[in-house]
Amino acid sequence: MQKEQTQSNLTEVLEVASEAGHILLENGAEISRVEDIMTRIATHYGVDSSHFFVLSNGIFTTGSLSKIRRGGQSETYANVEFIPIRGIQLSKVVAVNRLSYDISTGLCSLEQARERLSIIRNSPAKPLVEQVLGSAFGAAGFAIVFGGGWMDSAAAFVVGALLYLYILLFSSRYLSKIVGGVTNALLATFLCLLFHRIGFGDSLSNVIIGAIMPLIPGVPFVNGVRDLANSDYIAGLTRLTDAMLGFFCIALGVAFSFMLDGWIFGGIIELPGMAVSPQTSGMITQIAAAFAGTLAFADLFGVPRAQYFISGLIGAIGWGLYLLLVRYAACTPTVAIVLSSVLICVLSRSAAVWQKCPAQVFLLCGIFPLVPGAGIFWCTYYLVSNQLSLALEPGFSALKAAIAIVLGIILAMELPQRIFSGRRLHFGPRVH
Repeated sequence: MQKEQTQSNLTEVLEVASEAGHILLENGAEISRVEDIMTRIATHYGVDSSHFFVLSNGIFTTGSLSKIRRGGQSETYANVEFIPIRGIQLSKVVAVNRLSYDISTGLCSLEQARERLSIIRNSPAKPLVEQVLGSAFGAAGFAIVFGGGWMDSAAAFVVGALLYLYILLFSSRYLSKIVGGVTNALLATFLCLLFHRIGFGDSLSNVIIGAIMPLIPGVPFVNGVRDLANSDYIAGLTRLTDAMLGFFCIALGVAFSFMLDGWIFGGIIELPGMAVSPQTSGMITQIAAAFAGTLAFADLFGVPRAQYFISGLIGAIGWGLYLLLVRYAACTPTVAIVLSSVLICVLSRSAAVWQKCPAQVFLLCGIFPLVPGAGIFWCTYYLVSNQLSLALEPGFSALKAAIAIVLGIILAMELPQRIFSGRRLHFGPRVH
């Protein structure tokens, strides 16, 4: 009887740990955090020989109790779960992170942990109106960040809102990831072309760049970099491949839209090249736009509302440093992106300790002003319009920017956690 009770306890503990890992993984947590929290939960409840193997879309769980000296079918636990990533809700990552802290400090029983995990898993996403407004303000803010004027920002606002209505009501429900990604970019670009035809917006390129920013796969890109930095090579390469697929789908959608527009109007529209509006090029306006865009993306990623302001502030500070380095310190864009990425990551890790939540919450949003959205657009446009020689420069610049972001994050992640927390904790979840 005692043996059955022991085995039952083992199963319950590892089921709770697996449930926590499931919620974390499907809502965008990095692999190291999933493994860390699952191990901490199991260890606290007495399973001191637990083993968790976490991939980007699956968890393998095995375990045994220290009091069991012999093997046997009734004395061990094993479970395999396939976990597709359906949407990013960082508020659930924060909630599970805080739950693991309560568990490790003895404030939560096993049954209470199970109940809280059920509540977290069933908590609803942000309201549709809030997500639509997040996409609209994000598109408007980044249209200015990438050089657009006020009318460009207004046009991007409308396209961003219509785009996310389409995503929430149709694309995410009925289309596969690849087809949905292509049609999302196609719709956004085609709406921008339509608005340009009727005179709504001054710079078509800047409107399109702002409008497609809500589609940028920033979560798999940043998580892939962090997984590689933590030596999780399989998961890191898988997530980076997923991010590259997202960028490719965006490029296809943009290309198809220009070809469709060219077929309707007898030729692909000619764009004069990159343009920066003097209306919004000032430092204050640029920093304010980066703040608004980053804060809006915090809403799209399901960040808890209490962390909206800090997320926006970190993005604005990072973009402000980039502009200072490029405009006044004669730095190349690549060097400026590396240094700005380091600052954003350092600020995110500091804010994580202060707010008692994962640094990922701030890093995923704060890094977006540095994402090479303009380079991706111009490379795609020049390829579609058969200007192959011109496509090389923006394509290469986008690649260098992506590598610079990767390098900056990796450098900042190598800093010891005690620099941010002031002391090394022996319990509680990791916040870096």
